[in-house]
Parts: sequence; structure tokens; C-alpha cells
Amino acid sequence: MEQGWLMVGKVVNTHGIRGEVKVYSQTDFPEERFAAGNKLTLMNQETGQKLIVEIMTARPQKNMFIVKLKGFDNINDVEKYKGWVLAVTKDDMVELEEGEYYQYQIIGCRVVTDEGEELGIITEILVPGANDVWVVQEQKPKGRQILIPVIDDVLLDVNIETKTVTVHLMEGLI
Repeated sequence: MEQGWLMVGKVVNTHGIRGEVKVYSQTDFPEERFAAGNKLTLMNQETGQKLIVEIMTARPQKNMFIVKLKGFDNINDVEKYKGWVLAVTKDDMVELEEGEYYQYQIIGCRVVTDEGEELGIITEILVPGANDVWVVQEQKPKGRQILIPVIDDVLLDVNIETKTVTVHLMEGLI
């Protein structure tokens, strides 16, 4: 994803013959992002091609959203956009409460223990269920990946300005 853009969903398929698409939501604010009248950028990540679209309607269905875009009235209009992403600029970010962070702010942070040991850099965020898991890549040659659960007992401090995360390693975590 280009710098300056945040992905809010991915068009995974068409839905019916009236131009609706199935969107896999990748936002914590689907009610805002997929609200009628909201404008998003439809983007092909491979070619960089972009198109501004307006949401007409959206409704949840299982783990997806069925979205109708203004001006796309049949399946032939939307078929070519399968695999494209819906994105917003960083200027359109929702203001978060204290202690909440966007994923792009966490990836790349250094992870240190409460005892001062440097573990590595966060390279990925997994969302398996009850809580997120941060994947930390050790910076040693042939360094392993360490999985850090994002729970209060482990996560002590996140400093976005210094790109540093402090954790407490519970017994058996590594």
C-alpha cells in the first residue's frame, strides 16, 4: 500500500447482478467508512490505478459487507474491480482514544523487555481471535520470530514517537 493511504477494505467478489460487491472489511470503523455518501478510493495495488467512488448502500453479511457504489449498476461494471482495495488518505483517519493505535503505527516499532533486553522489530500483526498478536523479528542473524500477545499482562507501554514498545515476558512466553 502506498504511503499516505490506509486500506479499509478489499473487494473480494461481486454480489448479484445489480453491481454490488462483497468487501472484506479491514477497518475498525465500518459504520463510518461504508456509510451512504462516504467517498473512498478504489485502488489497484499492482498498477497504482485509482478511482474515487461513493458508497450508496452497505450492509453486513457474515464476515463481509455488501456494498453498492454510485454509478455501478450491473455486474459488468464491477467485475473488473475484484481484488482492488478501498482506501482513505491518512488525512481521513478517525481520531483514536488514548492507548489506541493504528496498525501502521505499530509495525516497525522496536520491542524491549521491562528488563532492558531488546527483542526485535514488529513486522506483522495477527488477528486470530480474542486478542491481537504482534510478530517480532529478532535482529540477530537467522533471528527467529517471537509472538507477543497484546494483553495487559504483557504489553506495558507503547511509545509511537520513539517507535518503542515495552513488554513483560511472562514465564513460558518465549
